[in-house]
Amino acid sequence: MNRISRLCLAALCLLLCHQLAQAQSTTQQVEGNVLSTDKSPLVGVTVAVKGGTSGTQTDANGHYKLQIANANTVLIFSFIGYSRREEPINGRHVISITLEEDRKKLEEIVVVGYGQQKKKDVTGSIASVGTKAIQEVPVTNAQQALQGRTPGVDVVSNSAKPGDEPTVRIRGTRSLSAGNDPLYVVDGIPYSGSLNDIGPGTIQSMDILKDASATAIYGSRGANGVVLITTTRGKVSKPIVSYSGSYGIVKNLGQTDLMNGEQFAEMRREANRTVGKYKDSNRDSSDKVIFTPIEYAGIQKGTNTDWQKLILSTGYQTNHAISVAGGTEKTKYAIGLGYYKDQGVLKLQSYERYNINIALDQMIGSRVKVGASLLGSYSNRRGETYNGINNALRMLPISAPYDDNGKLIIFPNGDSNLPNPLLDYVDGNRVENRKRFRLFTSLYGEVEIIDGLKYRLNVGPDISQYNYGLFQGRNNVNLLVGGGDATATKRSGETIAYTVENVLTYNKTFNRKHNIGFTGLYSVQRQRGDSSTADVRGVLVESQEYYNLGEAMNVTGVGSSLGSWTILSYMGRLNYGYDDRYLLTLTMRADGSSRFAPGKQWGYFPSVAAAWNISNEQFLKGHSTINNLKLRVSYGRIGNTGIDPYATQGQLSRIPYSFGSKGVIGYTPQMLRNPNLTWETTTSFDVGLDFGFFNNRLTGTVDYYKQKTTDLLMPFLLPYSNGFNSVLQNVGATSNTGLEVGLSGIVIDNPKGFNWSMDVNFSLNRSKILELMDGKQADIGNGWFVGQPTYVYYDYNKIGIWQTSDKTDGLGYKPVPGTIKVEDTNGDKKIDASDRKILGTPQPDWTAGTTQRFSYKNFELSVVAFARIGGMIRSDFYQNTNTLFGRFNNLNINYWTPTNPTNDFPRPNANQERPVNYQSLAYFDASFLKIRSISLSYALPEAAVKRMQMQDLRFNVSVKQPLILAPYRQKYKGVDPEDVNVIGIDAPATWMLQFGVNARF
Repeated sequence: MNRISRLCLAALCLLLCHQLAQAQSTTQQVEGNVLSTDKSPLVGVTVAVKGGTSGTQTDANGHYKLQIANANTVLIFSFIGYSRREEPINGRHVISITLEEDRKKLEEIVVVGYGQQKKKDVTGSIASVGTKAIQEVPVTNAQQALQGRTPGVDVVSNSAKPGDEPTVRIRGTRSLSAGNDPLYVVDGIPYSGSLNDIGPGTIQSMDILKDASATAIYGSRGANGVVLITTTRGKVSKPIVSYSGSYGIVKNLGQTDLMNGEQFAEMRREANRTVGKYKDSNRDSSDKVIFTPIEYAGIQKGTNTDWQKLILSTGYQTNHAISVAGGTEKTKYAIGLGYYKDQGVLKLQSYERYNINIALDQMIGSRVKVGASLLGSYSNRRGETYNGINNALRMLPISAPYDDNGKLIIFPNGDSNLPNPLLDYVDGNRVENRKRFRLFTSLYGEVEIIDGLKYRLNVGPDISQYNYGLFQGRNNVNLLVGGGDATATKRSGETIAYTVENVLTYNKTFNRKHNIGFTGLYSVQRQRGDSSTADVRGVLVESQEYYNLGEAMNVTGVGSSLGSWTILSYMGRLNYGYDDRYLLTLTMRADGSSRFAPGKQWGYFPSVAAAWNISNEQFLKGHSTINNLKLRVSYGRIGNTGIDPYATQGQLSRIPYSFGSKGVIGYTPQMLRNPNLTWETTTSFDVGLDFGFFNNRLTGTVDYYKQKTTDLLMPFLLPYSNGFNSVLQNVGATSNTGLEVGLSGIVIDNPKGFNWSMDVNFSLNRSKILELMDGKQADIGNGWFVGQPTYVYYDYNKIGIWQTSDKTDGLGYKPVPGTIKVEDTNGDKKIDASDRKILGTPQPDWTAGTTQRFSYKNFELSVVAFARIGGMIRSDFYQNTNTLFGRFNNLNINYWTPTNPTNDFPRPNANQERPVNYQSLAYFDASFLKIRSISLSYALPEAAVKRMQMQDLRFNVSVKQPLILAPYRQKYKGVDPEDVNVIGIDAPATWMLQFGVNARF
């Protein structure tokens, strides 16, 4: 190379080095973290330069680093399921952001039977309740979280006892004798038994399938609706440790309004005036006659004992959960531990539960996925049959619970029918425990055979076991009434079940407009349970309680049982969509049940549904107001097994009899055999409209449905001359018609200030009996009437109290002033059984619920309320604690006297244990509005949380059931009108003030 060439090369190298140095001087590094709204790091977020080719992704900690050449460019952050965000650099070197979930995209996916679907492709009626809604109200179990949250789902509490579960009805009651509970499916596996075994904190979402199109895929199990429960699973992130804890103070909502000492004494006097045994001319001597010496002494001392106050105390609820979750694209995991305890306001009642949940999802290669979820629980329920409040309500306020030495008086007023209810609180007098263990598992393996074609195997073992024990000592209240030695009961049982499902799915889109989806299923479900029981009397060493039954003096009962059943199923579902506008779903399921006799075991349940995405039509595309508008129509048949195993085979019962001079044991038929029993079948029609307006700030659904259930499984009455009073047959029909409306709206949306959103739902359902056995129009014994709801109150109608001024001429009887006046419905001038009438039904006219959410900066407030308007309830308080007899304490009512001629309640009478037609006093308007909860939370500012090396820290305070507005409560001095059919005398309704904390690390 000559000299000139070497000089040129050197000059070129210098020029290149200069240019490189200049380039390096303008290049800078930008880094930062990308988090979700719950402060979790997001892994795999794409960070790119707008208009350029350079980019990177966030690591396992949500961190990124990127070299850029222009300090004034814009970075684009994008991640599936989250809103895309652009962030100008403006010379910054550190840029950390929070990505918000794309609500529209997330809402496109809903859980359906055996898989998921885009919401726009769903043809059935499905409602969803998410994590936030579940956690907004302090609840013991999953069913309580559904109350008032979605249309068509009616949840009613049976009692306030710790551990009790509510009654759930989806679109009304169909069956008269068979089951009406919905099917619960947890992580894809059918679930039976108590949902108390699943801690609400482990539930991620609940999807409710309501119409035939949605439920027919579960065949005979879906007649009463289906609730799909999805538990928490891991996601792509670094390990996130979460803790939530709460403690609540529980108090009774109020006390039953009973008579105080002075009021009771006057009621006793009036009861004896009625029968001429009390002389007002000499009150003191008359008092000595009608009151026992103990009672008389209590009156003279001014004794006024509040027995309710003595037996009730402050309870509490505590709930703690800790979990760790995270994962990579290949492996996702979630592990959690939980503890819950509900100590009732009655000392002997409590419910305690320990939970563990484990979820694992693992990719093997690119086409195989396996996973498992395990839900384990151990619980102990105390005092499930204890009813101390009933004993306390009967006690006389003029009697003292303790003697002068502070010792409990066994019979405070000398009445052997009124033992001191506080005796049950003495250690060892009454011990009752139900200890339960359950392990529910869902295992799956999924392989993508070719693009769009997948095979999935689901296996669900389920093991549960319980031990129940009840011990009642000699001084237990129940034994003191009847007398006798200490008793003990021991019961135990075990249930082993499994489900095996083979699911084949195929989804393919052709020519961009034709979308086909197919789901095929072959499954078997089997359950086997056995139990044993033993009852003894005469436990000599009471400290042994129910743990040494063999030492008791007498065995009063022993037994055991075994039951098993199997369901074999085939199912096919075809989905077709054209151009995201026209949708069609065809489903057929065949179920074979071992509960029925050969030849009657198989049931076939088809359904068809169609939908029209009107908003995707050309004339509405891009419409500024209408964002979503979909019309749905479905029709199908679903079934209900509804009977216990072996019901078709008849039953024998053991009976002793004399054979000559000997006593021997024989067997006699207990129930007639009927090999022709088959499925109850419900035919369902549904038409619905889904909509979204104003950029989806207002969304909702409207559904109208009509159902008819035939071949009801119910007793067919027989003449007693046959030796049997009934036989189980398929007879009768019912119907349900209803309207449902669900609305969600964003009222105020200010990212930097005040926000307000709400959910509102409305439902009405009309159930009706269409047909009974043998063409009968009424079955009075069961309260069934053709043309009436499935449950009604049939009784005498109280229209007032007989007054001294009432005209009684022409009556076939002579009424006594001060007694109950009932309606002469047939006008025959006499009162007999033919004058009873249908008074009402517990079925409400309509129900509604709302959730209001408010937020301002770091504060959030939610208010959850629901209402049941119309209908009727029967109150045992007004029936059983309103005897006006004078032996027991009484409700503080306005009763009739010659100087107080009221029409409210009859005159006390010492000669009758209860007023004539007393049951007519017990019926009330069932309407109520409840504020279920008010919850306020505060999240610490991000800077303060980071200084503590945490991701999130929140404090909250909530009030559960702070307000009830109801005629029964405000007008008639009741406590809580919520109950299924009858307001029982049991553990009182409660309210709770709760404090909690949520932390994330």
